[in-house]
Amino acid sequence: MLKAWIGAMRLRTLPVSVAGVIAGCGCAFLLDSFKPVPAVLCLFFAVFAQIAANFANEYYDYKNGIDKKGRAGFRRSVTEGEISPGAMKAATYITLAFAVAVGCAMLYFGPWWLLLVGIVIVLFALAYSAGPYPLSHHGLGDVAVVIFFGVVPVTLTCFLQTASWTSLCDVLMTSVAVGLLAANVLVVNNYRDMEDDAAVGKRTTVVIFGRRAMSGAYLLTGIAAMAIMYHVWSLLPLWALAVPAIFLILHVRTWLQLRKTKGAALNPLLGKTAVNLLIFSLMFLIASVL
Repeated sequence: MLKAWIGAMRLRTLPVSVAGVIAGCGCAFLLDSFKPVPAVLCLFFAVFAQIAANFANEYYDYKNGIDKKGRAGFRRSVTEGEISPGAMKAATYITLAFAVAVGCAMLYFGPWWLLLVGIVIVLFALAYSAGPYPLSHHGLGDVAVVIFFGVVPVTLTCFLQTASWTSLCDVLMTSVAVGLLAANVLVVNNYRDMEDDAAVGKRTTVVIFGRRAMSGAYLLTGIAAMAIMYHVWSLLPLWALAVPAIFLILHVRTWLQLRKTKGAALNPLLGKTAVNLLIFSLMFLIASVL
């Protein structure tokens, strides 16, 4: 049972939420305003919110008849009968409650309108898979990931520590870069599930545009993410240009594997894509500190 719950958390995807907070901390260091307590709160909030979204995805895809037994992707414990639908639904809302509690603690360090942002994030965690127009079913999952795993965590993590919008353009460019790289994790997920998704009417971007186009998008997205941070790199020591260089080497290697991999064998590549993002964020943080 414990193994089933750990699987439902989809640990391979969690580096995505962690990376956004780390990149936000890197921006705060660039502004000489790093504060550990708000940073830790942002980290817990991001992880709880993503786990809740993963639980919700499993519950609502089961409820809507999207999943089937023996799928190539992450093992769906509800569909396989290892966890009851009621228990998964309860876990979704309990985890969201933890995220809300952490979010309330974050209000001590920021203005009241952060409460509104928190509400939107909670609603997104559900709207991704639930509601009358699930975002992930209509080709909007990638856009939502860019916003809620890139723009929101990076900018707000930085803001909560700096209490200002100083260098907003540079922070925003960093957040978009992180969001684009996070969206690539979803691309791999949907690349793997294209036939299954198409069969049940789930129109992901891979279903809409096809594997070849989205494979190219995967490669170009990584390159674009490094390019849009051109001014940020100029603020760092010259050696920091090794950060985008190392990332692009990892990125191209993963892309080459993506092109020749199918089915369940794509699961490790999904994890590699998430880890590449985490490595990039950590390198950016180190360059910002030093």
